[in-house]
Amino acid sequence: MTVPTALRSIALSALALALLPAAPASAQTRLNRTIETLESGAPVFGLATGNFDLTNARALATSDLDFIIIDMEHSPFDIERLRTFLLGMVDVRRAVEKGSTQMDVTPIARIPANGRENLQWMVKQALDVGAYGVMFPFVETPEQALNAIAAMRYPQRRGDEQPEPRGLRGSSPGNAVWVWGARDYSARADVWPLDPQGELLAVLQIETPLGVENIEQIAALPGVGAIFIGPADLSLNYGVPGNHPDMVAAIERVLAACQANDVPCGLTTGAGSVEGRLAEGFDFVTISWGGDAGISGGAAAALEIAREAAGRDGN
Repeated sequence: MTVPTALRSIALSALALALLPAAPASAQTRLNRTIETLESGAPVFGLATGNFDLTNARALATSDLDFIIIDMEHSPFDIERLRTFLLGMVDVRRAVEKGSTQMDVTPIARIPANGRENLQWMVKQALDVGAYGVMFPFVETPEQALNAIAAMRYPQRRGDEQPEPRGLRGSSPGNAVWVWGARDYSARADVWPLDPQGELLAVLQIETPLGVENIEQIAALPGVGAIFIGPADLSLNYGVPGNHPDMVAAIERVLAACQANDVPCGLTTGAGSVEGRLAEGFDFVTISWGGDAGISGGAAAALEIAREAAGRDGN
């Protein structure tokens, strides 16, 4: 199958989703299943991948993961490849079975810009092609966090109950409407939990000592969907190994600030650490880096351990 033919096939599948009957407002299904799971009080499990192959998109979309981080920080920032990948995650048969266009696995795009850089244009493009969230590397201050959140929001209508931070995103969500299968995309495309009905997750990474120093203010901001510790970069920036007391204290401080503000907190784990991290209170964890297609044996083992430890092995 040629690339243009493949894209046409994907686009037709996405259009089929968009044409599913809309649910009545009173019975409206949440489209971001990761948010739905977090609202239920359960932890969520993800995987990061830099593989934009359509086979990988399909394999991850039908896995037992809750979310995937589509990495464009350390992989090329290529919006066309991201758009194709997101369309490749669309599963028409599953949508018909569920009676909803809600994806089983939530796609979140990690952008290359650090918190202190100009990131608004990257956020706009990632969301316009259909991502359900954005992960922001190296967020260090409350001002940077607010800029990230504002970049994900449309400007609010007069009388909106959550007017701040005022949105900066421009309007052109054509591809996102297809991926989400939502005629009311613009109304739903706001950040949770600032907007309780919002379907977008702003995931802020804490990777420097300055970010740790400001974590109490960052975690208290409206619109922070999750805080994610980057232990490798945090270790580099502290200049100490990952098991150093300063690193241990930093991770504990970030977790405590998240728990005090009811913000999901995450970091990278594996089969040997995920159960312990869940017991500590982490509830937004990745269990591996993605392989060539789907989930590797090690990642599958970590996911099985995580789901069993969280009491989620049956759903």
